[in-house]
Amino acid sequence: MAPDADQLFCDDLPTTPRPDTGTVLVTGATGYVGGRLVPELLARGYQVRVMVRAASPEHRERWPDAEIVVADATDEAALWRALEGINTAYYLIHSMLLGAKEFALADICAAMNFAKVAEGRNLERIIYLGGLGDVQAPMSPHLQSRMAVALELQRGLVPTTILRAAVIVGSGSASYEIAKHLVDRVPVHLLPRWARTNCQPIGIRDVIKYLVGVLEMPETAGESYDIGGPDRLTYEKMLRILADLLGRRRLFVRTPISSTRLYAYAAGLLTPVPAPIVRSLLEGGRTPVVCQESEITRVVPFRPITYREALVGAMSREEQDNVHTRWSDAYPPAHELSIKLHELGERPRYRTSRSVLTSKGPQSLFRSVCRIGGAEGWAQGTWMWRLRGALDRVLMGVGTIRGRRSLSTLRVGDVIDFWRVEDLVFGKMLLLRAEMKLPGRAWLEFGITPDGDSNRLSVNAYYQPRGPLGKAYWYAFMPFHHFIFTNLIRQIEARS
Repeated sequence: MAPDADQLFCDDLPTTPRPDTGTVLVTGATGYVGGRLVPELLARGYQVRVMVRAASPEHRERWPDAEIVVADATDEAALWRALEGINTAYYLIHSMLLGAKEFALADICAAMNFAKVAEGRNLERIIYLGGLGDVQAPMSPHLQSRMAVALELQRGLVPTTILRAAVIVGSGSASYEIAKHLVDRVPVHLLPRWARTNCQPIGIRDVIKYLVGVLEMPETAGESYDIGGPDRLTYEKMLRILADLLGRRRLFVRTPISSTRLYAYAAGLLTPVPAPIVRSLLEGGRTPVVCQESEITRVVPFRPITYREALVGAMSREEQDNVHTRWSDAYPPAHELSIKLHELGERPRYRTSRSVLTSKGPQSLFRSVCRIGGAEGWAQGTWMWRLRGALDRVLMGVGTIRGRRSLSTLRVGDVIDFWRVEDLVFGKMLLLRAEMKLPGRAWLEFGITPDGDSNRLSVNAYYQPRGPLGKAYWYAFMPFHHFIFTNLIRQIEARS
């Protein structure tokens, strides 16, 4: 759903909206940045087309005033349809796994396709959010890939505006959640040499302002800009500031150990953000990421917020349970293309069901169902869910520590620990798809149906095994199903 007015960032932007220029396409709209950009453009009167890789009823509910088009940047034919009648396109397609060669190549291929089709469709411009870094210095695979994507887009005939940002700080951002959980949970921090590298973090609200601002300043077409906040800080100093705001007394010890793989694995176990994302971010920390020029502050003039202000804003959003987008919206990659339960044709043969009859109303029951997982736990047997999540995290899976975007509300695509919301009908049904490491596919479905003068609250677990190991997995856990699901459904009913 669209954010409230107090969630919009561009009310004080000094540039003038230009909605008469034509339709604006936003790719990567289901991601962290794109999900916050779309409401800003709509609020300023632009016609917006949102490009998604898979259709979902949630998109229409989330952006009722936008046009939705299904396309993948690697599919040239689909891009031709998506870019028809477009004036300006935001290219916000990134992968946080770009350390792997296949992902980097896929991103380059997508950028080449996009530039080619944009040229064929006579777009006036492309706006790309890339990574900040000194091109003369050694860069991580993650930053190298973002630079390569920028070059591919610039090679085309469509003028491309490049914005380069370092660490983005805001509620729901990966960088913020990594730092916050480490400072909150770890009393002693072993700091490698690269923790003294300089960084110029920027608040998510300022990133959005610059993205909208360059759209409204025609002279930015074809130009490149470094964007950052007013502070140049080492990563060590950033952690110290966060510890001060959280009221945590922490000991920071410098160490010769500098393996990003080791630090990423440890951080992946201690924070909601999986190790592959952590590693991509940490590898970028070896190179100074500060603005080499400040021309953007003249072109789009406003006062960027400080690192401390960005942290306070993020904490405030969390306390209000008002986080609009989160890094997990786009992780794991291509999760929206996963096979859905209704696409199987027949329901999986492996299934377990439990239900309870209650006099409570469907809306009250559904609200209770929607509070499962995350910080509040699973109503019953939370330790078992978290033990399974810890095992998944050890195996480099998403784990239960991933939590959830909001404590009280859900939408299609949200994560709940190692599940993702595949479908929901308020007051009737919630369907979750497993994203933990499994030798098969699994779903968890909560339903509320009338039964005489009462309502029946039920939970159905579906499982489709993959080979003999998948079948063995199901039978190994069968003895626990009665205890887990019977008590779960009873406790959800009791607290509704």
